[in-house]
Amino acid sequence: MPSRHEADDPRLGDLSEGRILQAILTRTPTGAHTLIGPGDDAAVIATPSGSVVATTDTLVHGPDFRLAWSSGYDLGWKAAAVNLADVAAMGARPTALLVALAVPRDLRLSFVERLADGFRDACAALAPGCAVVGGDLTVSDVLTVAVTALGDLEGRTAVTRSGARPGDVVAVAGELGHAARGLAVLFGRFRDGDVPVAVDAAKLAAGERAAVTAQLRPAPPIGLGAVAATAGATAMMDVSDGLALDARRMAAASGVTIALERALLGDDPERAIAGGEDHALLAAFPEGVLPPGFRVIGAVRAAGPEDLLCDDLPVDLSGWDPYRDWDSAAG
Repeated sequence: MPSRHEADDPRLGDLSEGRILQAILTRTPTGAHTLIGPGDDAAVIATPSGSVVATTDTLVHGPDFRLAWSSGYDLGWKAAAVNLADVAAMGARPTALLVALAVPRDLRLSFVERLADGFRDACAALAPGCAVVGGDLTVSDVLTVAVTALGDLEGRTAVTRSGARPGDVVAVAGELGHAARGLAVLFGRFRDGDVPVAVDAAKLAAGERAAVTAQLRPAPPIGLGAVAATAGATAMMDVSDGLALDARRMAAASGVTIALERALLGDDPERAIAGGEDHALLAAFPEGVLPPGFRVIGAVRAAGPEDLLCDDLPVDLSGWDPYRDWDSAAG
């Protein structure tokens, strides 16, 4: 995207709150479920089923993203995607996003415009009908994007992580390990000492480019959450902290053991197990039930000494921790 002249791209500190909000809201259309959108003290969202699924997630510059690697568009897309995935993991269809921004004064207007574009396009691609309906704007030295996502169960019962039963199959929709590979590429190839530097796409092989995209602009299978719930999923959750940690959480909540099979985890099973931020959907289904888009990776067993096994061996991996797995350098 060509750069804009500074006169046409002012710093946020030189603009009023109303001018910044206008720039954002003109780029985010009204959602299919929006009865009253931005402009009043609060939005009004239709909930035909009478139940609202709500979740929130915050991305902070440093532990969650780096401006050297993420454009405004990337950040808007990712902030939408990670919240949409949590709604989908309950078996709901996302209906609305509320976005609170804390922005540095020297950030350019074009950045928040592209941020809004990322939100808009992520909703259109991953959860059609969902839209940004409001939020908040304030000033901070640290760029922070806080999102609350709402969803409608459409008459379905919410799928929790506590319903897996012995005899169920364990399945996943979406990719495992790609985002972790992308993060490894970023940390391994695009730093000057400890300081992140801009990504040069020309230096990336096709597989590396796809992995970096999976990290910076994830595309979880949002629509399959409702599909899984309708098919009879007994448990489901978003794989945001790595399969090892999240499968353990499902096993502990359900009082069972989850047994994975390495041969079913793809070409890089270690990264599939340990890597984070894939935002795939992990689900348990009764034997003989497997909706399109899901693939079996293991089985649910009666509770044993270990919550999680892989090829009948304990899994000695703690999963993803952004405060441990991102370093503290700025950029």
